[in-house]
Amino acid sequence: MIGILVQLAISWLVIWFFEKGNLSVLGLLPTRKRLIDFMIFFLLTAICCASDFFLKIYFAKQRWTVNPDLSFNLLLSGTWWNIKSVIFEELIFRGVLLYILIKKLGTSKAILISATGFGIYHWFSQEALGNITQMAIIFTITGIMGLLYAYGYVKSFSLYIPCAIHLGWNMTRSVIFSETVIGNQLFIPVKPIPEVTVSYPLFFFLLVFPMASALLANYLVLKRRKQPEPLLQNNNKKSELITIK
Repeated sequence: MIGILVQLAISWLVIWFFEKGNLSVLGLLPTRKRLIDFMIFFLLTAICCASDFFLKIYFAKQRWTVNPDLSFNLLLSGTWWNIKSVIFEELIFRGVLLYILIKKLGTSKAILISATGFGIYHWFSQEALGNITQMAIIFTITGIMGLLYAYGYVKSFSLYIPCAIHLGWNMTRSVIFSETVIGNQLFIPVKPIPEVTVSYPLFFFLLVFPMASALLANYLVLKRRKQPEPLLQNNNKKSELITIK
């Protein structure tokens, strides 16, 4: 928590030096619309992510059971771990730096740079440096998700939507289905995990569908929404509206 407070303090200093602004550019103030957006994008992403496990249950005959060591404190610690990690990453990659990039370079370049940095960051966070194949896979997956997160910020000028999508994906994989470094949480796989042979097209479908559906569903919802008051860019004392179509 202290780290997040330090991030906010640094963010405030950066935006103040850049344009004498404040943290309102992050859209942190909770409003009814932002809270509703958070719920919608969180649930939409969680459902798409959960499809991965439902498909494995149906086609690969995998089974899941409630963790016998489940407790309220266990779920609370797993949830808090995810919240902290998501806020930490969003403040870096969709925070004031993205806002400044948008004003300096425009939305398209800013989104691309943000997503690229997000992909590279995960080489270090997932300790993949040196393994070219793993680096390529991690960069592709996290980079594409980074594009969606950045687009969510641009379409709302708030961190609520990117945080909701990011948290919906991470929470489903880690807290609900126990597939990350935080260990067993709500559901755990029944062992031994069956070995099932499927066709290459089905294997590719099972591999791609969950993330592709999350990307497409969120993108379509974001594309249809009307932007709020756009950011203002001051260049040579002229104000330009920054929007994305």
